[in-house]
Amino acid sequence: MINYEEQLIEIINQDNYILSILKAVEKLNSNDAWICAGIIRNKVWDSLNNKRTPINDIDVIYYDSSDTSWEAEKLLEEKLEFLLPHEPWSAKNQARMHLKSNFDPFRSSYDGVAHFPETPTAVAIRLRNKEIEIMSPYGLKDLFEKKVKPTPFYQKNSDHHSIYIERVTSKKWEEKWRDLIVEI
Repeated sequence: MINYEEQLIEIINQDNYILSILKAVEKLNSNDAWICAGIIRNKVWDSLNNKRTPINDIDVIYYDSSDTSWEAEKLLEEKLEFLLPHEPWSAKNQARMHLKSNFDPFRSSYDGVAHFPETPTAVAIRLRNKEIEIMSPYGLKDLFEKKVKPTPFYQKNSDHHSIYIERVTSKKWEEKWRDLIVEI
């Protein structure tokens, strides 16, 4: 049986840039801070296709129900900028992200990642005691098999399916990675 977690850890451990990002996030000393989404998805797809695509942003998620202000997110981005300057940091508190798509409040970063639109994007990683931890509510199989499918919250006949359709259409992933299988 293929161990996708081991493969992801190996890919990340071979990328000094992503390791430096993980180390910066670890220095925040947050119990629930992770890097997630596109930076991981694109790294795996690039690795599987022997290419390198530009990084648009570095999504950092965390959960803090005591301060859901936009200013708190900006302060976290400033701390990250201090730790690792000139990077496209984007911090999002999952305690308020449910409002973006009209869901019930999330209870953790895991809950936030579970509500991402696509299965290969619903992945987060962090360093903990020098070890890479992986959070993948739907597993890593779709990511490594280059399959783009909606998570349960964005399935056909759901109120949120149009968000999934808009994302996969606007991202144009199939132009960058031609062997993707995109479910509409």
